[in-house]
Amino acid sequence: MKKYIKIFGVIVSLLGATSCNKSLDIAPEDYFADVNYWQTETQVDNFMTGIHSQLRGQQFQLFRLGELRGGALITIPTFPVSLSEVNSIENSMTEVTPGLGAWAGFMNPILQINLFIEKVNTITFLSDSKKSTLLGQAHGLRAFYYFHLLRTYGGVPLRTSADVLNSRPDQVALRLARSTEEETLALVKTDIAKSLENFGNVQGSNKAYWTLNATRMLKGEVFLWSAKVYGTNTDLAEAKTALEAVSGYSLLPNFANVIKTKRNAEIIFTLPFQFNEAEASASAAFLYDLPNFSGLYFKDTVSSTAEALVDPLVLQQTSAQTIQRYGYKYQLFQSFNLNDQRRNATFYDFYALDRSVAPQRVTVRNIVLTKFLGTINNNIRNYTDDWPIYREADRLLMLAEIANAQGENPQSYIQLVRNRAFNGTDPIPFVNGTKDANEIAIFEERMKEFVWEGKRWYDIRRMKFGNNPLVFQSSNHPYGVLNQATEAYKVLWPIGRDVWTNDPLVDQTPGYETTKP
Repeated sequence: MKKYIKIFGVIVSLLGATSCNKSLDIAPEDYFADVNYWQTETQVDNFMTGIHSQLRGQQFQLFRLGELRGGALITIPTFPVSLSEVNSIENSMTEVTPGLGAWAGFMNPILQINLFIEKVNTITFLSDSKKSTLLGQAHGLRAFYYFHLLRTYGGVPLRTSADVLNSRPDQVALRLARSTEEETLALVKTDIAKSLENFGNVQGSNKAYWTLNATRMLKGEVFLWSAKVYGTNTDLAEAKTALEAVSGYSLLPNFANVIKTKRNAEIIFTLPFQFNEAEASASAAFLYDLPNFSGLYFKDTVSSTAEALVDPLVLQQTSAQTIQRYGYKYQLFQSFNLNDQRRNATFYDFYALDRSVAPQRVTVRNIVLTKFLGTINNNIRNYTDDWPIYREADRLLMLAEIANAQGENPQSYIQLVRNRAFNGTDPIPFVNGTKDANEIAIFEERMKEFVWEGKRWYDIRRMKFGNNPLVFQSSNHPYGVLNQATEAYKVLWPIGRDVWTNDPLVDQTPGYETTKP
């Protein structure tokens, strides 16, 4: 994505103008939202590139919302210097410490998209086909943001104009209460429909930009959510139709190459990272802390003479801090079959041993994430792996979930993913069972397939055993993280007091303490 480099100054001057104003209650007097900017096709293209750059900047927030609370991460530090955001969020999600900034920081990008839609709709110097493609991207991206907000907060304020960005906005008139979940979902669906209408049959080829197939994937995900979370079962057919319309992608034989090979045949839409441009440096926070690792751990528990590991992943050659801040549970690593290629392509396992006894005793079992390890350039490790939003395995497993919800056999979809995982020789092929058994089997494929891709929390909220979402603790499955009787409200996040400072019309998420004046 060399284009990002060329327009970096444009992005800073244009989209950065309101970045310091987190709640976007006021725009600077010299803000660019006037006619002076929107004069050429290059300017319009640069603005759309800036919108995508903003989305890339949200990569860790997308992970935080979609996976951090999903039950797969440790809450007790493994190394002495390790911190755990997971533990602090779970124990202190209140209006005082909501764990997220105002509306997760998504209202700023949404307002930029609103401005883009308004300007492009009035521009006369663009061809109709170019305008349609740009509007297809804009409506698809706005739906994507609002869908994340829906799954995070439920109903949210729905702002579809750029009025906040006017030079002297009336702050009181701009106050906006939360819409209902139904209204928020309706806006997401409307934007998806507008995106599809504008794209027509035009499919872009750049997988780092929003395309027609990205909108189709989003529609499949949204309508699947609508069917299973809100009970709109007629949406299952819509979801299936949207996902079946996505074509031209295939699973890579080598799972590791899904991440290591940029924009490959499996990728549908991705956030691009590149050397000398932008890095996903948060990946380093999932790795071992070298001073507290070197010489203390061993690769296996069998040999009694092997030397301790020093730096097997070559992290000393790194451009980012490698103090472990996050870690996955060892039990997740154990859940992989030994022959599943995803196991060692995702994690590196190591052990602390007590060699003062015979036979030696394992005292610590640990793993670090290696799925997004990046590459070494000029003796420096750079975290430059792209971060997929949608890929073919996701499409197949959503289709498996839809088939199961419709009472059909999901085998044809799930087996493709398992065949890739086991290099074509699945030792335990999927066998169609009860709806609940199939649901668990599909979820277990998803939890192994999409580690660190921001999907697990949404999966356990959407997927069910019987009539209960997997997010709730149950003897029927080990994936729940909430007590349904006392913590059901925690499926949504609270909003912080800072939101009320700017907009007293906004009510707290139900279930959380409210002390709004």
